[in-house]
Amino acid sequence: MFNKKIKKVMNVEGMHCGHCASKVENVLKKIPSVSKVKVNLDKKQVEVYLSEEVENSVLTEAIKSVDFEVTNIS
Repeated sequence: MFNKKIKKVMNVEGMHCGHCASKVENVLKKIPSVSKVKVNLDKKQVEVYLSEEVENSVLTEAIKSVDFEVTNIS
């Protein structure tokens, strides 16, 4: 069985503290395919590691649900 990992880097506006980072991390970890989340407050970036492809809109809506804005996904 082939075990692939997908990494997406999202720029997220509005994160200012550890509490913000926790909110983002927790909401993304609720998505079944998400295996790991790393938040970098200084760069305003979130790295998401996935076990299978997830539409960018799913990730964006999750972030939006905790009052932050995704400005870019790569």
